[in-house]
Formats: sequence, structure tokens, C-alpha cells
Amino acid sequence: MSPTLTPGDRLFVSYRRDVRPGAVVVARFTDGTLAVKRAVERRTTAAGDAGWWLLSDNPERGVDSRHRGPVPDGDVLAVVVGRVWPRPRPVRD
Repeated sequence: MSPTLTPGDRLFVSYRRDVRPGAVVVARFTDGTLAVKRAVERRTTAAGDAGWWLLSDNPERGVDSRHRGPVPDGDVLAVVVGRVWPRPRPVRD
């Protein structure tokens, strides 16, 4: 699958929307890295907290929950609503 977004895209995000399966989100991995990934399903983290299983749209490139495990709810920072540059368009679930 080709990626939904490409490097350099400028995104419009919402910090208030609820995350749901299929949404593209901005998340912080445990090492502090910010990433844009697709939320797939709810999972429990190693610490027993609620979290999200996040995957890359292009699994051959990039690091995601297959490498880092579920991301706690508090580290899923925003839901991507659309791309505003280079050509504005919504980001579909």
C-alpha cells in the first residue's frame, strides 16, 4: 500500500477528536519520536494501560507498533484531519 502522506506534507490536526480505528494520528513513541501513523485497534501496553496499536501505511518503510508495541492513550496527541499543503485534501479513515 502506498503511503497516504509524504515527507514535507503540512497537516491540519485536531487535539479534541476522539481516536477511532482507521484514523491517522500524531503520536509520541517511548523514545520521544513524533510519528504520524494509522490507529488500527485498542491494545493494552506492557504497563497494563490502555493504548493504540499504530501501523505505517507503507509497512516496508518506517517504525510502528510492530517494533515498539502499543502506544499509551496519553501519547496519541492528535487526529489528522487533512493535508493543507502541497494540495489540500482530507485524510480519509
